[in-house]
Amino acid sequence: MAQRLEILYRDEHVAAVNKPANLASIPGRGETSSVVEELAAQLGLPCSGEVDPRVRVVHRLDKDTSGVLLFALNIEAQRQLSQQFQNNLAQKQYLALVIGRPESESGEIDAPIAPDRKHVGLMMIHKRGKPARTEYRVEETFRGLTLLRVFPKTGKTHQIRVHLRHIGHPLVVDPLYGPPAEGELALGLYLSKYKRGYQLGKFENERPLMARLSLHAEQLSVELPGVGRKDLVAEMPKDFRATLNMLRKYARG
Repeated sequence: MAQRLEILYRDEHVAAVNKPANLASIPGRGETSSVVEELAAQLGLPCSGEVDPRVRVVHRLDKDTSGVLLFALNIEAQRQLSQQFQNNLAQKQYLALVIGRPESESGEIDAPIAPDRKHVGLMMIHKRGKPARTEYRVEETFRGLTLLRVFPKTGKTHQIRVHLRHIGHPLVVDPLYGPPAEGELALGLYLSKYKRGYQLGKFENERPLMARLSLHAEQLSVELPGVGRKDLVAEMPKDFRATLNMLRKYARG
């Protein structure tokens, strides 16, 4: 059953949504739905064919990443917006909850990224890869964790995830690039790790505070057709907010 998407902005040329986690940006193998399909249904527009208006893809977010996702509604808008992303003119800000704490309050990661030849679908740092730059700033610290504001200056596949692992601070929840598996706790962030004296009932199983990528695309700044520069902002989703509130209460750094 289709879920209603939160529309952040819409005019005759574009539509921006707050993409939920666990929903693919576009149709793919094994996917039962996608943002582009659900947005098209919600707007009463097609998402395939050549006739406009229709929902057209401009960029993507990983399936388990939440946040601002922008679509064009006609071919000319798609061309203008796609050019901005290809030329690194779209300004992006993410929030990332990572393992550990960087030595400095801010920094830049400049490391080329290439496909990982040993693992299909993964990326890696490689001297023959394509140039990639990511800036970051510490937003908040916890016991063993840090909330970073991240500014990708290029748009390579999995760039933030690969770069943060490269500097020793992977996302706290990331099945592909995260920390080494620790039994059942590998694919989620659990309160029991931080709350002293945490106990469950006899027949209860602990549910994770967060069980998807600890990454949220909070802001996107682009030149919109007929409008000019626009800052599109997606509020942090419920699971991310709840996780930070628990960490503030039980894991102050």
